[in-house]
Amino acid sequence: MSDGIARGRLAADRKAWRRNHPPGFVAKPDALPDGTVNLMLWHCTVPGKAGTDWEGGFFPLTMHFTEDYPSTPPKCKFPQGFFHPNIYPSGAVKLPILEIHKKSEWRPDITLKQILVGIQDLLYQPNPADPAQTEGYHVLIQNLTEYKSRVRQQAMQYPPLV
Repeated sequence: MSDGIARGRLAADRKAWRRNHPPGFVAKPDALPDGTVNLMLWHCTVPGKAGTDWEGGFFPLTMHFTEDYPSTPPKCKFPQGFFHPNIYPSGAVKLPILEIHKKSEWRPDITLKQILVGIQDLLYQPNPADPAQTEGYHVLIQNLTEYKSRVRQQAMQYPPLV
């Protein structure tokens, strides 16, 4: 039964996304070899926010949904080794709205758009109080100039896919 709930919600989310999504963002379910759509895995692009060191980068992100969605949040991952204090070395995003625990901020009514915009905001507004990556955390707190330089280099590694 939860299978139907998760897929039904994801189909509605897909329809809402196609009608109205922020410029530069991409969110598409995985296409299977037989041409059908896998709503449980989405390929996304999060653009770097204009006017920040992330500007110009279009960062690939996958969203993995479980049969418990929307009761549980998707697992969101950038490529392995992504440089950011709140991104685990595996690429997994550490963001309060994506976590399930006693003080979780996840709510079933949070939309794909809210998740992706929240991740974009996290990129340029890291949370040093809740690090997920030692390297990104240390560079951020010890050498802001170096941190900004690394961010700009990373943005250049992910140009727009046109």
